[in-house]
Amino acid sequence: MENAVRDWRGRSYLPGPVPADRKRMFWLSWAAMAAISPLQYGYAALLAQKELTLLAVWIACQAAGALPALHLVRRGRLSVRASLALGAALSGLGLVTAALTAGQTAAEGAATALAGGALGSVNLVALTGYGLLGGLGAGLVYGVCGEVVSAWFPERPAARVGLITGAFGYGAVPLLVWAGIAPGATPAAFLAAAAVALAVIGAAARHLRLPPALWWPDDVDPRTYALDAARLRVTPEAAKQFLLAQALRTRTLPALALILTCAGAVSVFDVIVVAGTGTWGAVALMVALNGASRSVAMRCSELFGRRRVLAAVLGALAIGQVLLAAGGAHVGGSPAQANVSAGLLWLGAIAAGLGGGAFYPLLASVVREFFGTQRAGEIHAVIYSAKALAGVGAVAFAMAALTAPGAALLTAAALAALPALAVPRLRIPGLPATIPL
Repeated sequence: MENAVRDWRGRSYLPGPVPADRKRMFWLSWAAMAAISPLQYGYAALLAQKELTLLAVWIACQAAGALPALHLVRRGRLSVRASLALGAALSGLGLVTAALTAGQTAAEGAATALAGGALGSVNLVALTGYGLLGGLGAGLVYGVCGEVVSAWFPERPAARVGLITGAFGYGAVPLLVWAGIAPGATPAAFLAAAAVALAVIGAAARHLRLPPALWWPDDVDPRTYALDAARLRVTPEAAKQFLLAQALRTRTLPALALILTCAGAVSVFDVIVVAGTGTWGAVALMVALNGASRSVAMRCSELFGRRRVLAAVLGALAIGQVLLAAGGAHVGGSPAQANVSAGLLWLGAIAAGLGGGAFYPLLASVVREFFGTQRAGEIHAVIYSAKALAGVGAVAFAMAALTAPGAALLTAAALAALPALAVPRLRIPGLPATIPL
């Protein structure tokens, strides 16, 4: 391109004016991500004890929906407006179905007294409306909002994407607090969340758009940015700009997908386990930390390196499982033991919250560090699709916890600890093995 600027690695940039509504696009993306949070964390905390299979289907569809959406949007076959409008409709439908499921669960005795076919039809509606369509809608919103924000903030994509994915974590807190204070109001809470999702994601659909290809803000010199030695020492850049097909041939991509599968399964499992104790304050705190820790972890990764912070986050997640298991071992004892159990439960919820969400944006930033920025969205979407397996793993752990909660939690601890030990050994693809990390 005629006006393109090249840095020392030959990468092209097209500096242009920063649009006046760039911040508004960021906050609309943040709000849209918060609006879909009740679909995962609200459902996991409030309804998953009754309908574990539906949660697994939703997670699989949400994870699988991001990659096709990015593929179509990047190639201009689907506009940002159309994809988010569809995401708003499907996410709203999913939340309405969750409200109906909550109402059916509350009236389970009355429903059982009716003809057996009626109960089966409700489950089919929940499977389609919440699990399939709601999951696909959330996947559309998650994938497109992340792509829009990373494209409009190319000078700090990891930090900005970390902030909006944080909203996906703590966006369910108001719903959890409402339902915790008034358990009978759970259906109404999901209906209110559906109305909010339709309004907020609909507003995002009207205003969000992608910048021109290779756009770069003209108030930041791309060549000086590319030569920032202090930044490169902590967060080195990829050896080259990998295409998706090239990234799939490396050993690093499957390793990152496996890390996400293990950590994702443990993260969702923790919400179900803590919600099962009935301690709604601990549930709300854990979900809030799940979101807030994402932006904090991204800040720390810019100071200490992505892989170090990712290993620390996974270590915190593993410690959380041990604390939760230790807390369960004192249930039913003396008052003193009950106090110890409650304290360990809260500590476990804190550790699990700090580690249970931060790995998502960290893995996304590691993808940019390992494979480059040009195809980072598509490559990360492939890795993120491993979350479908995480949903199955979370349900399996939850079922095991019904009979052996301690064993399930300790197994989850091992599942989080092993990736924590493996992360420091990851290497940037394409570099000779003799070059130090």
